[in-house]
Amino acid sequence: MILTLKRGISRKEIERLEKKIKHYGFKPHISRGAKDITCGVIGENAILLKEFFESDPLVRSIAQISKPYKLASRQIHPKDTVINVGGAEIGGKSIAIIAGPCAVENRQQIICIAKAVKKCGAKFLRGGAFKPRTSPYSFQGLGEKGLKYLAEARKETGLRIVTEVMEISQIELVARYADVFQIGARNMQNFNLLKEIGKTKKPVLLKRGISATISELLMAAEYIMSNGNHSIILCERGIRTFAKETRFTLDISAVPVLKKETHLPVIIDPSHSTGDRSLVPAMSLAAIASGADGIIVEVHTSPSKALSDAAQTIDVPAFSGIMKKAKQLANILGKKL
Repeated sequence: MILTLKRGISRKEIERLEKKIKHYGFKPHISRGAKDITCGVIGENAILLKEFFESDPLVRSIAQISKPYKLASRQIHPKDTVINVGGAEIGGKSIAIIAGPCAVENRQQIICIAKAVKKCGAKFLRGGAFKPRTSPYSFQGLGEKGLKYLAEARKETGLRIVTEVMEISQIELVARYADVFQIGARNMQNFNLLKEIGKTKKPVLLKRGISATISELLMAAEYIMSNGNHSIILCERGIRTFAKETRFTLDISAVPVLKKETHLPVIIDPSHSTGDRSLVPAMSLAAIASGADGIIVEVHTSPSKALSDAAQTIDVPAFSGIMKKAKQLANILGKKL
């Protein structure tokens, strides 16, 4: 449930209320709006304790949280969350551009691509060191060597690193090198992994599963948030439908729907959703026009030679073209890249 507090109360009084909530076995979540301070009481059946808070002198009104995802809901956190990653923002008035190869292949490749996307205006570098592949015979990534190459690329360019963690045993290792954890579509409902990621402090890019509903995506985010980590970026990357013309179907409507439901930033992956490099520019701009807080796009200096997802990977000139148009679109929307 959500407690709307009386105006003019002190920090000490709020701390007293938080202590009371914890005493009953629930988690308090304070949110300060332009006019009111609200306190979410998080936990199963919290509404049953409504009468214990109605008489509290600090409480002005009480409302039930109607969504199953409590911490991710706009009900409890009306203002947009803006995530700061080493000075680069995701959310709010900023449009985050995350670019790079699907997989880190070697030192020269990742540093060369990093310099190229940085020159075009990207602030984040993506690249997989651990690759979940459909076939066990496909390139599986370089592991820690790939992470070291990513760290070297960051040192050369200043780009923040986004890379995937696939299992609990990799969290500590990836944390040494990454600025943002990526949870891939296949792991969106790996709840044990989500819980452990929730115990870390690094931002998390959470991709929607290929057959997941929007509610399921938000509940996956809730697993992370309920364990303490509230720095989550949601990613729409296409869902499986009957269509055969694209790799998946990009649910562009997921952006405004998510914006209505949650305060968390939302980005789109035009590469995985289409599986076709010729469609990536249009879908990248459509993402920004729909209100997305950014895109994560696969870029390679030689796409046809990429060891992973070559068909959906664009070259640097194509990425440069997207960036030029994206800047014009951002200006129209009152945002910045």
